Amino acid sequence: MAKVVVVTSGKGGVGKTTSTAALGAALAVGSNGSPGKNVVVVDFDVGLRNLDLVMGAERRVVYDLVNVVQGDAKLSQALIRDKRVETLSILPASQTRDKDALTPDGVARVIEELRERFDWILCDSPAGIEKGAQLAMYHADEAVVVTNPEVSSVRDSDRIIGLLDSTTAKAKAGETMAKHLLLTRYDPARAARGEMLLTEDVLEILSIPLIGIIPESEEVLRASNLGSPVTLSNPDSAPARAYFDAVRRLQGETLEMQVPSDRKGLLSWLFGRRVA
Repeated sequence: MAKVVVVTSGKGGVGKTTSTAALGAALAVGSNGSPGKNVVVVDFDVGLRNLDLVMGAERRVVYDLVNVVQGDAKLSQALIRDKRVETLSILPASQTRDKDALTPDGVARVIEELRERFDWILCDSPAGIEKGAQLAMYHADEAVVVTNPEVSSVRDSDRIIGLLDSTTAKAKAGETMAKHLLLTRYDPARAARGEMLLTEDVLEILSIPLIGIIPESEEVLRASNLGSPVTLSNPDSAPARAYFDAVRRLQGETLEMQVPSDRKGLLSWLFGRRVA
């Protein structure tokens, strides 16, 4: 059965789009002996449209999500298959329209069509609580809440968790949506000095299961500038390994939580230690 996952946050700039691309690519290629899945990443950030850039598909966009929602194009015309991974596709957003161009009925129809074609559907939600974000999360089976270890980001994520529990289709049906925390841009040394929140502080506030800790790394920015998810551009890097582990947990595996590091020797032991 296809699974729809919304990748969301209350605050912009937390790494939501790069995480959507990295998680989607990791699911598509598989890891630790598990086969890859048939995956599509969907950009709901109408008017901005950055997922296609991170995926390296910006020059291949002809039709987009709005065209399909409004019936101006077929889904097959708008889907772009990744050139590196055959089982990975992207449905881009429109860069010239606004979020009012998305309609509830049109989005519902597109999600149902995607369910028939793919194993995993990852919806990259715009930040905030406006219409675009609510449409991105409405049909989700599960949610990945992306948060930085700082107070404003955590507070905004808490608001998003409330919306996931009250305004989605699952909530209206009296069901509980599974929610997973992805902590990004984490630096254990800075956290130890009190310059950012500790992992346990974030977990205490949000009270949802942690599926991954993505370390602060220039490799993420480098991958985005190359137009490649970090899990494809450098799968052995610390952030890529963290994303691969997050995907395994998302699929139900139980793994020891660690903060991966590219540093060696004593620094590797200090920064790559287990997280309590």
